Amino acid sequence: MQLSADLTPEALEAALPGRCVRSYVALLSTGSAALGWADSGAPDGAVVVAGHQLSPRGHAGRPWQVAPGEGLGLSLVVRPSLPAEREGWLYTVVLSALAEVCGEEAAIEWPDEVRLGGERVAAVGIKTRLGSGGVEFGVVDMLLPTAQPPRAQVIGAVLEAIEGRRAAPPSAVLERYDRRCATVGREVRIRFLAGTGPVVGGRALGTLEDGALLLETAAGRRAPVRPQDVRGLEQA
Repeated sequence: MQLSADLTPEALEAALPGRCVRSYVALLSTGSAALGWADSGAPDGAVVVAGHQLSPRGHAGRPWQVAPGEGLGLSLVVRPSLPAEREGWLYTVVLSALAEVCGEEAAIEWPDEVRLGGERVAAVGIKTRLGSGGVEFGVVDMLLPTAQPPRAQVIGAVLEAIEGRRAAPPSAVLERYDRRCATVGREVRIRFLAGTGPVVGGRALGTLEDGALLLETAAGRRAPVRPQDVRGLEQA
């Protein structure tokens, strides 16, 4: 097995000049490799790419399928200036960027997917390490199952869109996110990760600067729900 021509170190260097990149023929998951690299000091913006992943996982540990030579799975190390209570903002930034790259008609499904014509075209899973000063680092795992060669250029477009949103005012990012978010305005039911809360339902009003989805329950109460606490969402 070898790397496809569009994901070789040379192709990645041409598409991502000056960026720290590690590329592999095969890995258990790029997320695990990126997490270990972040632990040992990987810089902000470092990227891990693999031609094949044996056991990639996304949000809430859900398994992803990344077939050899098809689609695209990668992981990005970020060291944002965010307080711990805003760690979920990374979901907003990354999903908004992925939706832009996936096309004008692409819609965001909070908390972790982008869909086009009803089909998933991108997904995100984020692991963070929190410290006394806030978010020490995050590892952003991304899946683009329909990405086509030249995939190194797709990676470049995704990273450029992410960096643009990281530098933008939160209000501008939220406006673009909510405009594309198909979840906003719907009646939904949210299932939480074990130990973080019961099932809750209501109408999605919009998203907040910590990445939370703001729900209005049948009783009229407004409740913010953080993406990192959620196992899944379904239409009510």
